[in-house]
Amino acid sequence: MKSPLLSTLPALRALANPHRVQIMDWLLDPERHFPPQRDGDLVEDGVCVGFITDKVGLSQPTVTSHMKTLEQAGLVSSKKIKNWVFYKADQRALEQIASTFSTASQPH
Repeated sequence: MKSPLLSTLPALRALANPHRVQIMDWLLDPERHFPPQRDGDLVEDGVCVGFITDKVGLSQPTVTSHMKTLEQAGLVSSKKIKNWVFYKADQRALEQIASTFSTASQPH
């Protein structure tokens, strides 16, 4: 039987990078951290990769790489609108990680 902690390993690896942790923090409350967008709703559609790039201060290819890592780990979803990609945090994935740790810390 696979340990629940092992199933969270890709997400934990993705969150081992401080830039990705910062981006996730911003995506969890996009209206607080980003200005309104011309295309796409911050909450419904996610945040445009251009806004994330500007805020984090890294190159666009680097940010795209970070976002792909977060997406592959199941922490964000992406949506293409026109020529841009928008990213949205997956709150359930983060709750599952938290739940795994709270379950693991309980006496058996």
